[in-house]
Amino acid sequence: MATNKLTDPAVRNAKPGDAPRKLTDGGGMFLSIQPSGSKWWRLAYRFDGKQKLLALGTYPDTGLADARLKRDDARKLLANGIDPSAHKKAAKRAETALVENTFEAVARE
Repeated sequence: MATNKLTDPAVRNAKPGDAPRKLTDGGGMFLSIQPSGSKWWRLAYRFDGKQKLLALGTYPDTGLADARLKRDDARKLLANGIDPSAHKKAAKRAETALVENTFEAVARE
């Protein structure tokens, strides 16, 4: 299992710089800190021989523990031969289709 390097206080107190910064946590997950001050959880992984990047959420909306759970879920998908990014997009499309196919939506058309 990946070693967890980040702590909640370290994430909370991380300040932006002149250029984007990365604070790694292990298992391909890192916190990207933009010069604007926004903090994004990202997962770097390889699928089909290609390097890919998956957004796990923003800090503080997604805390360190939640980001680690999302990382672990994505790694389980990878272990089963499923691209986490494609899986996330398919789930979003299915959710949108459910909302668009309600009786109210059809009646309004």
